[in-house]
Amino acid sequence: MEINTVGVVGLGYIGLPTAAILASKDIKVVGVDVNPATVEAINRGDVPFVEPDLATYVSGAVQLGTLRATDKPEPADAFIIAVPTPFKDDHEPDLSYIQAAAEAVAPVLDGGELLILESTSPPGATQQMADWILAARPDLSLDGSDDRPTIHVAHCPERVLPGRVMIELVTNDRIVGGLTPDAAQHAKDLYATFCQGEILLTDAVTAEMAKLVENSFRDVNIAFANELSLIADRLDIDVWELIKLANHHPRVNILQPGPGVGGHCIAVDPWFIIGAAPEEARLIAAARAVNDSKPEWVISKIHEAIVGHDSTSVSLLGLSFKPNIDDLRESPARYIAARVADEHPDKVVRIVEPNIDRLPPELANRKNVELVKLDAAIENSSTIALLVAHDAFSGVACDPRVTAQDGPSFEDFVNPVK
Repeated sequence: MEINTVGVVGLGYIGLPTAAILASKDIKVVGVDVNPATVEAINRGDVPFVEPDLATYVSGAVQLGTLRATDKPEPADAFIIAVPTPFKDDHEPDLSYIQAAAEAVAPVLDGGELLILESTSPPGATQQMADWILAARPDLSLDGSDDRPTIHVAHCPERVLPGRVMIELVTNDRIVGGLTPDAAQHAKDLYATFCQGEILLTDAVTAEMAKLVENSFRDVNIAFANELSLIADRLDIDVWELIKLANHHPRVNILQPGPGVGGHCIAVDPWFIIGAAPEEARLIAAARAVNDSKPEWVISKIHEAIVGHDSTSVSLLGLSFKPNIDDLRESPARYIAARVADEHPDKVVRIVEPNIDRLPPELANRKNVELVKLDAAIENSSTIALLVAHDAFSGVACDPRVTAQDGPSFEDFVNPVK
C-alpha cells in the first residue's frame, strides 16, 4: 500500500507532533482541527503549545510545503485520528470526539484508505470508530465483502512523554493492532517511515488494552508511593529518606509521591479498564482512589500552614500536571489552587507557572488569585507550596526559608516562610 498523503485529525499534543514528523519524511500531511486559532498558527509555522523541538519541525515542514492545516478533512491515502478521549462525570469514557472525527472523515473516503486511531481508548473503541464510518458509508467494508471497497482500520496508541515527544516518537517501540491483519501491516508500514523502535503487531482490542495497562501500572505504583507519604506523615517519618533507603534493595524501586496524578493518560486510562471489568479491577480502582484523594491531603497541609502561622498570602509554585510543560489537563495542582483560593478568600493566592501566560478560567475568575513571576511570589508570600518540580524552581529548595526536598517528580511540601 503506497501512502503519499496523510490526514491527521486533531492537532493537539500528539496529533501535531505526529503530523510534523510525518511531514519531515516528505509525506504530504494535511492537519485538521476544529480550533481556528490552531489552524492559523500552524499555517504560519507556529506551535500553539510548549514541546521541545516541535517548533523546528513544524516551521520547516510548513516552509517546505509538506504540512498545512485546515478545519475539514480532505481526501488522503491514510488518516490518523488523534482526538481527546476524556471521561464523563461518572468516569464513563466519552467517545464523542472519536465519533465526530469518524463522521467528518467518512465523506472523503473512496476505499482503500488506512484509518488509524491513535487516541487512547477503552477496549472496542477502534471497532466502534469503524462502525460509525460504515454507518455513514455503507458502500464500504472492512473485508471487501459483497465487492464493496475496503477500508483498513487499526489502532496505534501513542506512548510518548511530554517534553520528549519528538525524541520518543522516533525511538520508542510501537504497538499496532488491526481490525484485520492487513490493516495492522499497512499501519506498521506507515509508522516505519519514522519509527526506529520495534513495531509490534497484534489485534486492535489488545493494542487498546496494552496502552491502558501501561498507564495503570504506573498509577498503581504512584498510589503506593502516595499512600506511603500519608503513612509516613502519620508516623512522623521523612518519606523521602524512607523511600531512598528502601530503594537500596536491589529489587525495590519505589516511585516518588506527589500531590496527585494528572495528565490525560495516567489519571484517565485506568478508568477505562475499571469500566470494562469493574468487578475484577479492584486493585486498579483502589489506586485511583488513593491518587484522587491525595490533593485533599495537600490542601489540608496548606490550610494548616496558613492558619498556624497567620499567613496573609500563599504562593503555589507550579500548575501543570508534570515538570517543564504547559499541559494543565487533569492537573492536581490546578485543583489544589482553586480549592485554596475558595477556602481562603481573604488571602492573596499567587500562582507561579513559567510555562503559561494566563491562568485557566476557574482561577482567572477568582478575585484573590494572580499569576506572578517567581521572584514576586517568594518575596511577597508568607506561605509557599511547591507543587510541581519545574527546573525554574530548582533554586527554591536551596532558599534558607524553604526545606529542601530530594528531587521528587512532584514535590508536595508546604513550608511557612519564617
